[in-house]
Amino acid sequence: MADDVDSLAQRLRRLEDLEEIRQLFVDYGRHLDAGDVHAYAGLFADDGEILLGPIGRAKGRAAIVELMTKVRERASTPSHHLITSPVIRLDGDRATSDVQWTVIRPGADGTLEVAMFGRHEDELVRERGRWCFRRRRGRVDVPAVLPGR
Repeated sequence: MADDVDSLAQRLRRLEDLEEIRQLFVDYGRHLDAGDVHAYAGLFADDGEILLGPIGRAKGRAAIVELMTKVRERASTPSHHLITSPVIRLDGDRATSDVQWTVIRPGADGTLEVAMFGRHEDELVRERGRWCFRRRRGRVDVPAVLPGR
């Protein structure tokens, strides 16, 4: 009986961890689209790092706020991030993940267009009882300007 209870508790903890990490991905896109750079930076560990290729890199929440403030100031139109296809690998209080992202923006004619899409490769950590990004590396698979457009 005790083994059954322990097994059930472990399985429940795993499901709760997976759900919290999935919500982390959703909150990432939501805060980014809303321009709430402080809430966005709060999704990262104290020493969290973001690596966004030519957009920039930052380590620590203050530096992440600074970087993303500059990114938001350069944005010409609002965007909407769709976060999909998460693959999460749990290992105690650490995890790794790969997710796909798609950026949707209003086109010149008012319709929505896919501006770009790519992947994030993540290292996650449970810090003070909550999951957060330890390192988030972004990769663009299809750039904002496609050849021949």
